[in-house]
Amino acid sequence: MLYYLFNYLDSLDFPGARLFTFISFRSAAAVITSLIISLLIGKRIIQYLQRKQVGEVVRDLGLEGQYTKQGTPSMGGIIILASIIIPTLLFAKLGNIYIILMMITTVWLGLIGFLDDYIKIFKKNKEGLAGKFKIAGQIILGIIVGLTLFFSDEVRIVEKVNVANLTFRERYEMLDPSVQIPAQGEFNMERKSTKTTIPFIKNNEFDYSWLVSFINEDHRRPFTWLVFVIIVIFIVTSVSNGANLTDGLDGLATGTSAIIGTALGILAYLSSNLIYAKYLSIIYIPGSEELVIFASAFIGATIGFLWYNSFPAQVFMGDTGSLALGGIIAVFAVIIRKELLIPILCGIFLVENLSVVLQVAWFKRTKRKFGEGRRIFLMAPLHHHYQKKGFPEPKIVTRFWIVAILLAVISIVTLKIR
Repeated sequence: MLYYLFNYLDSLDFPGARLFTFISFRSAAAVITSLIISLLIGKRIIQYLQRKQVGEVVRDLGLEGQYTKQGTPSMGGIIILASIIIPTLLFAKLGNIYIILMMITTVWLGLIGFLDDYIKIFKKNKEGLAGKFKIAGQIILGIIVGLTLFFSDEVRIVEKVNVANLTFRERYEMLDPSVQIPAQGEFNMERKSTKTTIPFIKNNEFDYSWLVSFINEDHRRPFTWLVFVIIVIFIVTSVSNGANLTDGLDGLATGTSAIIGTALGILAYLSSNLIYAKYLSIIYIPGSEELVIFASAFIGATIGFLWYNSFPAQVFMGDTGSLALGGIIAVFAVIIRKELLIPILCGIFLVENLSVVLQVAWFKRTKRKFGEGRRIFLMAPLHHHYQKKGFPEPKIVTRFWIVAILLAVISIVTLKIR
């Protein structure tokens, strides 16, 4: 909102108003504002939750010190959500399609997580919201994001196009006299595309339409968007649930999300800058610079929440925060065409997810074969395995953070490793 105000003041030559047009200034303002909001309202929300006795109910997992967490306020994800939404509303261009999608993601998954926490805490139902409803909510979000990215005319990339390969629709759009195209050869053009980036590979662009290339080109489009939407749904549900599983130790999911958010913010900035995108040979996405504002608010919110969530935690984010954080990361990565980097960038979430899948699968298989289930890990998710081995909680969290930083650096370095 402030962007539009100062943009208007700039048109009136108001001194200093132009400062608000710069991404760097608005990003810094978003980080600072989100930090201030999380720190200021965090304490009050924690006190409110304590008065309402919105405390964590600890299950007996046989872990050392687990009952010290009993009664710690949960649903603290409200702090994160507020600290993301408010700075974004203040400093971003609210008409930007990518900002709209990120706000929908934040609110939608935040509400699903809030409902889950509400049922657990106030309705005294330890199971919370039924898993099928959570998955349904994530699928609906995936459909909304996938269809918007596929069909919206505001979602475009800039790529080199040969005049001979222009579609009929593109030729029609270029009847506009303001658009200058050569008579022949290649030129840079904004166009709809389902291309994404493949890490570690030269000429690293992959088009999802290739997955349905066996279908006649005249009938391929419906199948292309169907495949694209299914992939988006898979990414959203996987990363969202991965973040949810990771939220088992004080500060683990929060700190890991802050690290991932920082890497995504850097990738978004590079993808939104024509010079850097050309130099790095990555997809240039006009309008994605506004995502840097959102990423800045995300980073400030998670770091601010870490003030209260670090060991020993004064508040837990609950599903209100963890589902939203995972979904935000997933949708953000899809928008900037870096979703194939998720296994590296979100390696902590991936390993936590896989540890549960492998543990359950191996237990069931060995039970059928030997009559008694066996385990790969002492306990899943993976962070509990190390707790069982006797590692102090702060040491486990710190080492997971170090791995997350390493993975984030590798993800960024992939831009030049081909």
